[in-house]
Amino acid sequence: MADRVAVKRAYDPPAPEDGQRVLVDRLWPRGLSKENAAIDLWLKAIAPSTALRQWFGHDPARWDEFQQRYRTELEVNGEVVAQLRDVIRAGKTTLIYGAKDEAHNDAVVLAGYMAEAISTGS
Repeated sequence: MADRVAVKRAYDPPAPEDGQRVLVDRLWPRGLSKENAAIDLWLKAIAPSTALRQWFGHDPARWDEFQQRYRTELEVNGEVVAQLRDVIRAGKTTLIYGAKDEAHNDAVVLAGYMAEAISTGS
């Protein structure tokens, strides 16, 4: 599974090894043109809710709680999770995000969640 899903900042240049590039943020990355982003699919609905995103504010002190809350949101968002699972099963997929923090962002949580969901057949 790890070789099927990658996580990458939207501001990093696209590469052929990215496979399907799926933007997983609710907001389009600031200052990035659609052409330069090379996004194949924008799954706004899989992003954390606006309330959760604003509460988190990319504060590492809230990281553990953010992960739990976001996973809870994903649990009740079955249709869009299934859509992403189908994309991942079809081939290499890179989850694209706009945050500056490469360790504490929604795409990192989502990649782990999807790895678990696919390995358990959910």
